[in-house]
Amino acid sequence: MKFAVSLVCLISATLAACGALPTAGPTAGQIMDQAAQEGRQRFDIVKVDAQVISALLSVPQESFQTRFRSYGKPSEPTIGIGDSVAVSIWEAAAGGLFGAQPTEAVPTATTTGGASRPVTIPDQVVDRDGGISVPYAGRVPVAGHTPLQVQHAIEQRLAGKAIEPQVIVTVTKSVTNTATVTGEVVTGARVPLSVGGDRLLDLIAAAGGAKSAVYDTFVRLSRGGVTATIPMETLVANPAENIYAWPGDVLTLVRTPRTFSVFGATGNNNQLTFEAGKMNLAEAVAKAGGLQDQRADPSGVFLFRFEPRNVVTALGTNNLATGPGGSTPIVYHLDFREADNYFFAERFPLEDKDLIYVSNAKLSDVQKFFTLLNTLTGPVVTGIVVNRSINQ
Repeated sequence: MKFAVSLVCLISATLAACGALPTAGPTAGQIMDQAAQEGRQRFDIVKVDAQVISALLSVPQESFQTRFRSYGKPSEPTIGIGDSVAVSIWEAAAGGLFGAQPTEAVPTATTTGGASRPVTIPDQVVDRDGGISVPYAGRVPVAGHTPLQVQHAIEQRLAGKAIEPQVIVTVTKSVTNTATVTGEVVTGARVPLSVGGDRLLDLIAAAGGAKSAVYDTFVRLSRGGVTATIPMETLVANPAENIYAWPGDVLTLVRTPRTFSVFGATGNNNQLTFEAGKMNLAEAVAKAGGLQDQRADPSGVFLFRFEPRNVVTALGTNNLATGPGGSTPIVYHLDFREADNYFFAERFPLEDKDLIYVSNAKLSDVQKFFTLLNTLTGPVVTGIVVNRSINQ
C-alpha cells in the first residue's frame, strides 16, 4: 500500500511540473500569440509566399554604378601639387642657350645633325603655388595642366632665347593621379592610375590581390564624400560594378565572415558560416542538419530578421521601427508540410546574422512527460513487483 501511495504522489508531482518541462523554445502557436501582447505589436509575422519572395528579390542592392554618378573613365590626368616633374630641353643647333660651353667639345653635324645635347632639369616637386622653376623661363605654372600644355608653355617662354627649343615634360612621380588601396590586400599602397584608365579590380590586382576568400570579402569605395560597400563576389561577377577608378579614390577591402544562427529542433544548433557568396534558407536548414524527425514541427519553421524601411514597405507590413537604425523586427514563417514551401525556401535569400528557429512538435512535450514519468516511476514499479514476489 505504501508503494502505491508513493507512486500516486510521484505521478501528481510530475503532472504539476509538466508545464516546466525543458524545451528548445516556444511552439509555433506561442510565437504567433507573442507577436502582439498587452496591446503592443512586438514584431510582424510574414507568411512566406510567392509575393514575399518577389518582394525580397526585387529590393535594390548597394551598387557602385548607381551610387556614384561619375563611374566612367576619368578625364585626362593633369599635374597636381606634390607631383614630381622632370623637364628635358633640346635646341636645334649647338652653341645655343643650353648648348655646350666653348671649352667643351661640340658634337659635329655628321654625328648629331648639328643639334645640341639635351639638358635635363632635375626632378622638381610642384610647390603649393602650383609651379616649377625652369632656367631662363622663370616660374612656370604647371598645376592643373597636362604635360603637353606645360611643354608648349615652356617652349613659348624660351622661344626668343634658345635656338628653336623643343621640350619634353615628364611626371616622374604622381601623388594626385593615384588611388589608395588598403585593408585585406597583400600589399596596401597608393597606386598610380594609368592614362588609359584603371578599373577597381585592376587596382586590387596591383596591390597584390585580396588576402581572404572572395565570399568573405567586401569592397568599400570612398569617393567625393560618398562611401559604398558591396561584396567582392558581386564586383567579380558583375562587370558593370567594376567601374573605373578616379584620382583620390580610397578602396578598402574588409574581411567580414557572414554567419547565421540555428536553434530548435534541428540536427545542429550552432552559429554557422556562409561558404559561398549567396545562400538560401533551404541550404541553411540543410547545413544545420535538417529537421529532427522525432522533435520538429514542420509547420513551424521561422526566420528572424530586422528589416529596413524599404523592405517593410515592399512587404506591405507594419513599420514598427523598434529595431536598430529604425528597422522592424520581422518573423518569416514557412510551413514545410506544404510542398511548395520548399521551393520558397530555395529562393529565400539568406542574410548575415539571420536567426533560424524550428519549433518542437506539440506531442514532443507529451513524449518528454512520459519519458520523465518512466524515469521517476520505473524504480518504484520495479520495487512493487519485487516486493510482491518476495511476499508470495
